[in-house]
Amino acid sequence: MNKSPILFTPFHLKELTLKNRIVMTPLYSGYANSDGMASQMTLDHYREMATSEVALIVVENASVDQSGLGFPSNLRIDHDRYIPGLSSLAKVIHDQGALAFLQINHGGRYAFVPATLAPSPLKFGKVVPKEMTKEDIRRIVEAFKDGAKRAGEAGFDGVEIHGGTGYLLVQFLSPRTNLRKDSYGGNLENRMHFVLEVMEAILSGVGKEYPVGYRFLADEGLPDGLHSEETSILAGELEKRGVAYLSVMAGTYDAFVLPEYIEKEKREAYMADYAGIIKKVVSKVPVITAGRIQTFDTAEKILEEGTADLIGLARVLLADPLWLKKAKGLVDEPVIKCEPSCSLCTEMAMRGKKIFCSQWDKKRRDKFIKE
Repeated sequence: MNKSPILFTPFHLKELTLKNRIVMTPLYSGYANSDGMASQMTLDHYREMATSEVALIVVENASVDQSGLGFPSNLRIDHDRYIPGLSSLAKVIHDQGALAFLQINHGGRYAFVPATLAPSPLKFGKVVPKEMTKEDIRRIVEAFKDGAKRAGEAGFDGVEIHGGTGYLLVQFLSPRTNLRKDSYGGNLENRMHFVLEVMEAILSGVGKEYPVGYRFLADEGLPDGLHSEETSILAGELEKRGVAYLSVMAGTYDAFVLPEYIEKEKREAYMADYAGIIKKVVSKVPVITAGRIQTFDTAEKILEEGTADLIGLARVLLADPLWLKKAKGLVDEPVIKCEPSCSLCTEMAMRGKKIFCSQWDKKRRDKFIKE
């Protein structure tokens, strides 16, 4: 087995030093309380993830506004009352020796609320969202800014803007979901307007030195959607504004159900090619890649070839929190792999349930999942 040391070498992210090249990328757990507070189960989950020896934990999305709640048990950061719970969450991660970022988000037309907001009134399920006015846009931009400031107050080392999976920022970017005729719609420059306003507002609130990463959708995975020709331009614009990193992904909820996406998603490192495309257009911004990177050799090859700078694990780490310890030889057991034909954790999340992994043994499942 190739045990080349790149995977275990430190990496500098702005003023922070990551102890190795592994990042836990966000994965919705459903463990938060129904009021958006971090629960004891949330704390226990992230404590376990942080004991894995990964360098950085990016906590699952916290909603910056009540209108953007993506799930029934979504973390929230739209009021100061959420700061103490999030502070406890950051602390349990720090106590295990990992850095902690918080992903902040607005669900847009995918939000789990009766009256949704979106750039254009395109029906999703049974709901037709309200087309956002310019006042709505200004309010949500400020909500992102305020959410990022609260994350800093709670002790997080940085924030990650959720610009993936088809949520609000993607809805403004995509020609498929943005049919506006004003300065926020039409050509790419206009469609990028909202995203760049969010980025600039956050940086103005937290300061240029506070790391602001971006969950970056390279390709929507739909014929009439967003593709890398346009997203490459966005990557350059985010680089100009001082984004801390780009965590590259592909596909949205509308694409996830397509047979071709389902088949592609079974392959190891299926999103690495997209990271490579974006890596070529940003010279100073670190790139994270994820997408079922199951083996140490695959992770090392990605780093050796310069496809990405950092390796993101989400479902893989959920299946086996000892992945990195096994890579280091600290645990002499085979990796428990994320089963490519299984989407149980995703299905549970979509049903608004607490997630668990089909590969867990009964003892571990019972620790987190209580009927």
